[in-house]
Amino acid sequence: MTTSQGSGGPWSDLDRPPLNTSALRRALVRPDSLWTSLDVVTSTGSTNSDLAARADELPEGAVLVAEEQTSGRGRLDRTWTAPARSGLFLSVLLKPAVPVHRWGWLPLLTGVAAATGLAKAAGVDTSLKWPNDVLVSVGGEERKAGGILAERAGADAVVIGLGINVTLREDELPVPAAGSLLLADAVSTDRDTLLRAVLRSLEQWYGDWVRADGDPVASGLQTAYAAGCATLGRRVRAELPGERVLEGEAVALDGDGRLVVATEGGGTEAVGAGDIVHLRT
Repeated sequence: MTTSQGSGGPWSDLDRPPLNTSALRRALVRPDSLWTSLDVVTSTGSTNSDLAARADELPEGAVLVAEEQTSGRGRLDRTWTAPARSGLFLSVLLKPAVPVHRWGWLPLLTGVAAATGLAKAAGVDTSLKWPNDVLVSVGGEERKAGGILAERAGADAVVIGLGINVTLREDELPVPAAGSLLLADAVSTDRDTLLRAVLRSLEQWYGDWVRADGDPVASGLQTAYAAGCATLGRRVRAELPGERVLEGEAVALDGDGRLVVATEGGGTEAVGAGDIVHLRT
């Protein structure tokens, strides 16, 4: 998840107005919608932790958005810093009525939904780096503009965190490889518009996936992810648990959402966990 620092009041940066909570609720929380509640907090440690702590008492579809996060968590215990109100920092609570072995597709589904929604609302070309990064193009260079973290919560729930850098300027980037929608020349950086687009896209993709009993082929998810995945067809280095390293070409996604890597020895290996580095050829 994205974290942020140095907030000030909600109108301290006029280029970064606060989200309009009441308007977002009117647009997204409806009787026929997946989204059952939507709350925006000025600051919190981690939206994922906050929702996970209430997973058993809340219904599916709870959305928690923070204008600022102070202790956000990402994969491999990483942090991602950004000024308050410079991005979308949110978590959603899902209780998938599909076989648990298919829940591994949820981070990939969220990536497809985010990329689809942002492409429509921000007018930027997006791609996905397996398994959980959203990439944009800044000056012809791939940059990470967002990340996804899915965690089991309670008896039957998953909390999915999503962080998207929206208005970060070059001098605010936490690392050179980071990017933002602003730097990718987005036609809109209105966070209300972007949040509505992302949550509506997520509702559609999640609904299709659940109706297909979590089947990635029948729901169209596997095809959509592969089509938008910048990792496939690239030489990669997979840094695996236990300090093992695997290099080769990323050739496919298997039925469980794992990345299939063709090694130089002629074999293939499916990677389900680890850090993937795109190698220059």
